[in-house]
Amino acid sequence: MIPRSLLRGASLRDDRLDHRPRAPAFCGRKRGAHETEALGRSKGGLTTNIHTAVDGLGNPLRFILTPGQASDYTQAEPLFAGFPAQYVIADKGYDSNAIVQAVERSGAQAVIPPRACVKDPRATDFALYAERYRIECCFNRLKHYRAVATRYATRARTFASLIDLAATMLWMK
Repeated sequence: MIPRSLLRGASLRDDRLDHRPRAPAFCGRKRGAHETEALGRSKGGLTTNIHTAVDGLGNPLRFILTPGQASDYTQAEPLFAGFPAQYVIADKGYDSNAIVQAVERSGAQAVIPPRACVKDPRATDFALYAERYRIECCFNRLKHYRAVATRYATRARTFASLIDLAATMLWMK
């Protein structure tokens, strides 16, 4: 055993830097880094929302990534901007007067069912809304690619490029 008087001034190594069953002395994670990488906290852990625009056949056209807790409202207009369309079919998450007005300004008809909390619901063509299954089929085909389904990519730019690569494979089939 070395007496403490001899150890004065000497730098001691912290045992908590090794892999031990206790709290680490240093955590290399930066606070707030998840916001820039399209990662958000939810009950299931860190998640990412993939907002997708598809054509009439269910082929992916555009992707926008947001953190998991972000609202769908924020990405609706950039998602369908620049696409000529007769109908914009979306789920209840996109039900907003501002979004419906933006769709109608673009010359398309909004097929978005009203949320349950709306006092005066607008009419929706549910026969046409049934075509939204093409979007779900597109997500199903994208998630056949493991890199998209699991999101092992730490950077949003890398994950977006993996989604683009998977979408290219879908277009080639």
